[in-house]
Amino acid sequence: MTNTESSSGDTASDKAAERTSASAEIEIHNPATGALVGTVPAESAEAVAAKVRELRLYQPEWEAIGPDGRKEWLLKLQDWIVDNTDHLADVLQSETGKARVDSLIDPSFSVDVIGYYARRAGKFLADEHPSPHSPLARVKKLTTVYRPYPVVGVITPWNFPLAMPVFDAIPALAAGAAVVVKPSEVTPLAALELARGWAEIGAPPVFAVVTGAGETGAAVVDNVDYVQFTGSTRTGKAIAAACADRLIPCSLELGGKDPAIVLADADLDRAAHGIAWGGLFNAGQVCISIERVYVEESVYDTFVDKLAATVGELRQGSEGREPRYDVGALANDNQKNIVSSHVEDAVAKGAKAVTGGKATGVGTFYQPTVLADVDHSMTCMTEETFGPTIPVMKVADEEEAVRLANDSIYGLSATVWTGDKSRGEKIARRLNAGAVNINDVMANMSSFALPMGGWNQSGIGSRWGGAEGVRKYCRKQAITTPALPTQEKELIWYPYETGKIGFSLAAMRAAGARGLRRLGIRDVLNSVGGKRK
Repeated sequence: MTNTESSSGDTASDKAAERTSASAEIEIHNPATGALVGTVPAESAEAVAAKVRELRLYQPEWEAIGPDGRKEWLLKLQDWIVDNTDHLADVLQSETGKARVDSLIDPSFSVDVIGYYARRAGKFLADEHPSPHSPLARVKKLTTVYRPYPVVGVITPWNFPLAMPVFDAIPALAAGAAVVVKPSEVTPLAALELARGWAEIGAPPVFAVVTGAGETGAAVVDNVDYVQFTGSTRTGKAIAAACADRLIPCSLELGGKDPAIVLADADLDRAAHGIAWGGLFNAGQVCISIERVYVEESVYDTFVDKLAATVGELRQGSEGREPRYDVGALANDNQKNIVSSHVEDAVAKGAKAVTGGKATGVGTFYQPTVLADVDHSMTCMTEETFGPTIPVMKVADEEEAVRLANDSIYGLSATVWTGDKSRGEKIARRLNAGAVNINDVMANMSSFALPMGGWNQSGIGSRWGGAEGVRKYCRKQAITTPALPTQEKELIWYPYETGKIGFSLAAMRAAGARGLRRLGIRDVLNSVGGKRK
């Protein structure tokens, strides 16, 4: 779930840095109304380093209590989120301008993620005993141990201010790591509430939140042992370079331009409803939202009409606790400007806004928009928009749809809509995307047993994926233990003895080679003895 620019290097970040240069505070405004809803400190690099040092002090005890001990604390945090859902939704609305229903999804999704990893981490982190690769190796008991990175840094964007920290911090905590979260300076309040909840339940001090702009995010990268970043491709590359310089691992979920393919045999009503929600959920500010649609020519006009009718009925506005609207505001003016420029570019090049097509004039609201007759000369089809627009392009057939869907620097997610599930799966295997949903959208996001990650410029690594969602925050340690009684020295130890070395090497070849080559024991003995035929 990425924003167009990252939480540590976008235009909003630059403006925030300007506002904080004198006061060392960042003002948080409701984008729907412009109202000031809070201030947070712009923490210095020194302050971040101090927090990380403190986390390191407590992490060994956190690791030592084991998965079951950590589970109890994580489930207490889950209870706290359940008990404080309405308040958390209030905070989310205040800093994002989300519709009420969208603001309630963050805490609900967080509860689901916590339950999944808290209860399964013990199984996922259990020692493994792989089978030896050959009879020779059976003299050892082989063990793989999962040991957490001491401190994990999580840098999150502004589109899901509570869920995004939970998505990555919880698996890391379950693994036994300490975690520092750096939320977007545009929407830091929900993450601070999460830290407050962690403190209120009396949990060990292994979770912290630092607030600020680019300097703060850079300090996180400079001090932790592993970085999980969600944001723009541009900033992701800078973070990857910084991690490479320190020789620490990172996982990056970056930009996307997720395609949908609608085939002539699809249920067009379901496709229209699914694509409307998939493209406009959270005002289109979701990494795996549908950003471009390819429809077979024979059903193109019918589909566009159905989609426009669905989108045209959506309600948009600023609200309180009583849900009345479907689509909320954009996170900031910069995002509204990107959406406007993409729509204006498309219309200037011949596209038609069949519904919506402009800002409302209130706050950062932009009308839910369907663009017809688009093509790949338009930025709305090639650059990440991250807003409430759905551009639709006519294609001749399945082959053209697949070719155009793959014509992108990104590769995060895709959807295929067809009446033939087998056909849909075959097409899915041809798409260059980390996830493909057939006759659905975003279903992979709520399937924690599956990995969620991008290809190409959409990132490296992934979150979730069952056991791998926890193990990614661990270093693998190999342990060998004698399985048989040991001798004074092994056959290949010093001083070398020709007969023993020859026997050992011949046995390795016999175990690993194929055909008659396995049987060349004399050749090995002659080689070791310095003899050649």
